[in-house]
Amino acid sequence: MSGIIWVIVVGFVAGIIARLLSPGPNNPSGFILTTVLGIAGAFLATFIGQAMGYYGPEQGAGFITATIGALIVLFIWNRLVARRMISDPGNR
Repeated sequence: MSGIIWVIVVGFVAGIIARLLSPGPNNPSGFILTTVLGIAGAFLATFIGQAMGYYGPEQGAGFITATIGALIVLFIWNRLVARRMISDPGNR
């Protein structure tokens, strides 16, 4: 349980930092959406790290890895918004 809480906290901070590192017109607008995408990036980094054997079953991604995961999720988000496959709910 503490591993999931760690991933959420790290993902929250990583999402904010990833948004600052990845400026652009298609960034998700809004604090909550940025936080959710950062948490998704942290879970992505945790999943990949556990699959590759870097983390144990109860370990979450580290701060740097979660930030990289958040950057990947933000990149995918930007590409989907740019192709108009999804709309940016914070950009109405």
